[in-house]
Amino acid sequence: MSRTPKDPELARRLSRRNILGVAAGATAATLLSGAAAQATGPHSGHDHSHGHSHGHGKGRPVLPTGRLGIQLYSLRDKVSTLGFAPVFAELEEYGYDEIEFAGYTQGSAGAITLAQLKKLARDHGLNPIGSHVGYYDDNNPGAYTFAQNLDKVLDDAAALGLKHIGTASGPFRYGSTVDGWKRAAEDFNTYGAEARKRGMKFYQHNHAEEFSFATDQPKVRLYDVLLAETDPDLVYLEMDIYWAFCAQFRFGKRVDGTAAPFNPIDYVLKQPHRYPLFHVKDGTRNDAARDGYDMTDVGDGDIDYKNFLNRVTTRTRQGRTYHHWQTEHDNPVESSAFARKSSEHLHSLRTGRCGD
Repeated sequence: MSRTPKDPELARRLSRRNILGVAAGATAATLLSGAAAQATGPHSGHDHSHGHSHGHGKGRPVLPTGRLGIQLYSLRDKVSTLGFAPVFAELEEYGYDEIEFAGYTQGSAGAITLAQLKKLARDHGLNPIGSHVGYYDDNNPGAYTFAQNLDKVLDDAAALGLKHIGTASGPFRYGSTVDGWKRAAEDFNTYGAEARKRGMKFYQHNHAEEFSFATDQPKVRLYDVLLAETDPDLVYLEMDIYWAFCAQFRFGKRVDGTAAPFNPIDYVLKQPHRYPLFHVKDGTRNDAARDGYDMTDVGDGDIDYKNFLNRVTTRTRQGRTYHHWQTEHDNPVESSAFARKSSEHLHSLRTGRCGD
């Protein structure tokens, strides 16, 4: 690594991993050293002046051991040009435990089989925890989506040893009405039942629009329809904390202007078993922006994910072992720098002396 992590636990874990002794690791160190060097500059610290505190107390780590992952969509530029091997070596160096796929190809780096991909992840100490696949493409019967090729999608996930397989597509296949979302919920129940047969959990990842209101019943929040109409033993959720807070900003009022406030974490605390996965991403508050936030690197913004993460892990049954936390940035300035800084920052978070 380009500098010693501030967090003792992370430093211990990294020193235990002899990651650069393999050829792929050496390749990654050479190809990505520039990004790592950039990440250690004067703006990579954690003393932010955004009017909130992420705090580094002397209590126990907020992040549970072995549960830090990254959505590989954040590193799609590196995967498509360098391939999975150097990217995985870099993630291992940065102290990641898990990965969430956003596709199984590596562009100009050449073909790779699912068996090779699974072994590569294992060789770098990375647990493939989930994958994002499209929900539907009704204009293309050959599309690699749940609706068009369910068996293929699930067979591939099983070949990779995934425990979760899901979609980041919104349930808008049949429109934005209550009945339309009930139909989408039926689809999701079907996918969940088939995933369960293979020992996996089907999940849906939210953006902000899932929290909007039905066009035919403007007092009904669509996300509530999804939760009510899907079987909790078949359909799970991956809450994207950033987009949920954007939704809180955008959809805290109904179309008629009446107040409809909600707190994203209340959904989780009410049904924690339905949320095995989370996306940890950050944003700076911007009331002039459509979403109320501008996405930024984890640790540089105003999203109170430290409190969110701490409450979920300490106030839900098996909270420190059941849930998985994936960092993500949709369009990072430098993807390797984002990955390194996110891991270092999240590993450094501690609860306060009084439990935070």
